[in-house]
Amino acid sequence: MTQQTPIAAVPAHTTVGEVLAGQVIAVTGADQGYGRTISAALARAGASVVLIGNNSETLAAAASQLEHAGGTAIPIKADVGVPLDWLSAQTRILDIYGSLHGIVHLADKRAHAEFTMLSENEWMDLFNCNVKSSVAIAQIIRRRLPGTWLTIIGPHTDERGLHVHPQRGAVQGLVQNAHRENLRLNLLLPSRASSSDDTLDRPLSNAVMALAAPGMASLRGNVIEVPLPPLPKLRVQEDYPL
Repeated sequence: MTQQTPIAAVPAHTTVGEVLAGQVIAVTGADQGYGRTISAALARAGASVVLIGNNSETLAAAASQLEHAGGTAIPIKADVGVPLDWLSAQTRILDIYGSLHGIVHLADKRAHAEFTMLSENEWMDLFNCNVKSSVAIAQIIRRRLPGTWLTIIGPHTDERGLHVHPQRGAVQGLVQNAHRENLRLNLLLPSRASSSDDTLDRPLSNAVMALAAPGMASLRGNVIEVPLPPLPKLRVQEDYPL
């Protein structure tokens, strides 16, 4: 059953490094949307953050911003929809840090077309980005790093269309049954797409932070809806004749 009880947020007065000091955490899709916001929150809490995505330039820029703000971050280009790419990235992380404590995986790619107009190529792209990648990361963790936790950001609850249900259902089934392989997986379902505003998207970052806290190691198999403030409506300026 999906939980709707909010996770306790990390107190605003918590100092940098107090919560996640010493943890190495990888974030996929880290150069845009929720990935960027979550990476910044993890870095502020003292984690060494590995930014993973498809664009070398935007990843480098995001890592530079986190470093400038006092955090620790490195960029690694990888397509997590390709298992060998993820395996290569994971190996590089271990070469650099010697450990990987957790992964935040963005599996929330949205469709651009309605269900009846969704092409086979777009459906396969959604499946690869949201479902295949989640299964592959969990599989590789189980083989090589069974102590590493995985928090998945799944398809948003406001997304409409029949195509979203098999995606969300597959990821939810993976998370709720991962304990059978002794894996620590949790799923967060934000109520909307990213606003690119840290303040508006903070509840999701807080949920990720709470699950990443060392004292929460017993939490696994949870599917949690994360309500977010609505996006501000744009005011359209009307032109009146002089």
